[in-house]
Amino acid sequence: MKKDINIPEVKDVHVAVVQEKHIEYKTLDWNAYIINNSDTDLDTVLIVSQGFNDKKMTPPMRHTIVKLPARSYAKIEYLQQKVLELNNSFKVTFFEGNQMFDKTYVFRKNTINKKALQIVPLMQLKGVMVK
Repeated sequence: MKKDINIPEVKDVHVAVVQEKHIEYKTLDWNAYIINNSDTDLDTVLIVSQGFNDKKMTPPMRHTIVKLPARSYAKIEYLQQKVLELNNSFKVTFFEGNQMFDKTYVFRKNTINKKALQIVPLMQLKGVMVK
């Protein structure tokens, strides 16, 4: 029965963590974004994020984006500095047409840092990305 289930591969959808200046507080904050770098809109994007390691686990955070247009991005959440010391998982489920897609993006502990910054597609900002 399991062999009959078709699970399509997720392409052109990414999660990135970008360091941005907070205008009001004048701080540099790490924010997670979902990026739709495809030519089709994504519907009912569900994201469950959680930080974890062998000894600690944050409560899961749930986010919904009703529609994420083609070639666009949306902010998921702010990441506190202490959470960067954990593995950070983003489980993303969405519909593209009538087909459901699912992928888990994991940022390993301490991989979100200034040394790992690169240009993030579409955003043209520096960040750390998981494909």
